[in-house]
Formats: sequence, structure tokens, C-alpha cells
Amino acid sequence: MTRRFVNQLGPQETVDEVFLVSDKQLRPNRNGNLYLQMELSDRTGTLAARMWNASETLYHSFEDGDFVRVEGSTQLFQGVMQLIATRLSRVDPGTVSEDEFQPLAAVDVDRLVLRMSEMLRAMEDTDLRNLAECFLLDEPFMARFTLAPAGVKNHHAYRGGLLDHTVAVMELVLRLAPCYPELDRDLLLTGAFVHDMSKTDELSYDRGLAYTDEGQLVGHVVMGVSLLEGKLAETQKLSGEPFPREKALRLKHMLVSHHGQYDFGSPKLPMTLEAVALAHLDNLDAKLALFSQQLRNDPNTDSPWTAFNTNLQRKLFKGGLEREPDGADVDV
Repeated sequence: MTRRFVNQLGPQETVDEVFLVSDKQLRPNRNGNLYLQMELSDRTGTLAARMWNASETLYHSFEDGDFVRVEGSTQLFQGVMQLIATRLSRVDPGTVSEDEFQPLAAVDVDRLVLRMSEMLRAMEDTDLRNLAECFLLDEPFMARFTLAPAGVKNHHAYRGGLLDHTVAVMELVLRLAPCYPELDRDLLLTGAFVHDMSKTDELSYDRGLAYTDEGQLVGHVVMGVSLLEGKLAETQKLSGEPFPREKALRLKHMLVSHHGQYDFGSPKLPMTLEAVALAHLDNLDAKLALFSQQLRNDPNTDSPWTAFNTNLQRKLFKGGLEREPDGADVDV
């Protein structure tokens, strides 16, 4: 029987498929009964799942990263597709084609790497160009950088997503900088390059998408400062000259403030022009990617509006239809 992938499932469908499981949790409901909550995925995406009346025995019968056969049905809950499981069992990995569970790179990696390298090597600032070169020539780092996602569930949550997001923000920098001559273009471009780079180690993406232990305990912002400091030392050693202290400080500040607000997990608020610009450009690309994904994947195919999404706290207007007062649909 032909497999149905996550991106082929619609609401109110019966499901009997093998998935990769992650983020499993056993929780009590308001009546004290236990239910199982988890994420199910294949190479096309991730689906939230719940199993009512679960037991501790079932919970301990499999681990995150295992393959499980799940029987159940799909439904819409607050605008998001989820699966209600009725049966679940662990599957021997030897019986599974792992290609079906490797997240697909949705981008042309080679083209993006070439474009990113062009932008970095065209910088006029010798210090920053040398720093970028230390990253570009680090083959193990670049191998991870080109494979990593930018997120697990939200924006650019696919293999190559980190590279895709990084290049998009760098392209925005090149378009914004001429409008604001007071910006240090090369500094901002380098900040765009390094701001999320430690997601290479914050996230795991060999089998499905998840957070590493270091990613959960430390996070990519703090991890990024450590990685940047190592490359700054390497740049200084190769050039034989000290890296300018203030320039290094400004880079670190951009990295630790790029989330923009304390309630978004930013250790510091942006306090330089380049840091302010980076925080807004990063957020712009992330939000547009997230909203575009919602529009593409919305199950309300017969409505000009998406279903209400609790994560976004809104519906999105897709357009295409205009309703007359009597309720009839008219093509626009």
C-alpha cells in the first residue's frame, strides 16, 4: 500500500502509518486520567498527536527517535491539524526505509552557499572578510550549516532552512543598507551571517527535527557567542594581528540582541543601529516564512480565510473569493 505522508493528510481521515516520534509526554487531564502527547513526523512535516486513556506501560514502550505505527484519525483543533491515536506500537527500524523520514531540503543548497560566499567575500572590511573566511573554510561547520533547520516547528523548519533563512536576511541587508548610509553595511552583513549559526548544534536533524540537550540547556544565542569567540581567535592567529576589540564587541552584541525583546528570549535589547536593523530583518524573514507556510498548508481549501491559528493568534486572508450579501461565492 502506498504511504501517505504528513503533507497529504486532511481532516477527518483514518490513518494507519509509521511515523518518527518525538517530544513524547504523559500528562494528566483535568479528571486525573493520563493521556499521551507527542509529535509524529516524516520527511514532509510534523503532526501533533494525542492518545487518550494512555498508560505508563505504553509510555515506556518506546522512546523519542523511535519509529511507531499509529492508528487513528485526523481532526482540526483550533485551526491546526492533529491526530487522535487509538493504537500505537514501536516498529523495528530495520523494517523501515529511513529515506521516508529524512526531512527534505526545500532549497537549492549549492546555489545558496555560492550566493552567501559571494556576499561575504565582497565585503570591503578586511577584518570581517577574514572572519567570514574562517567560517567558510571550516568544512565540518559548513556541512552542518547547510543541513540544519532554522527551527523545529516554526519558520524554516526543514533541512537547509538555516541556510535559506540566513541568506534571505543577508539579501535584505544589501537592500536596506543603501537607504541608511549611517549603517555599517559589512558589520550588519556579518551579523546576519552569524546570528543563528549555533542552531547547527542547538538542533538535531539526523532523524527528524528536535533540540539537542545543549540546545535546551544553553540555547543558540549563548552558544553562538562561544562559537564566535573561537573564530575571532582563529582569525587573529591567521592574520597575525589583533581583531579590533570594538568591532568584536559590536558583533557579539548583535548576536545576543537579535531576538529584539526580553520576552522573545533576548538577553539584551538592541543598542546599536546595526543591532536594531538585524533584529527587525530577522523577524521580518521569520514572520513572512511562517505566514506563508500557514497559507500554503491551510486545510480550509474552500474558504478565502485560513483556519484560526492559536500560535499566530489570528486567521489569515487568502483571497480568491468575494462573498455577496446573500452568501453566494463570486470569483474575484
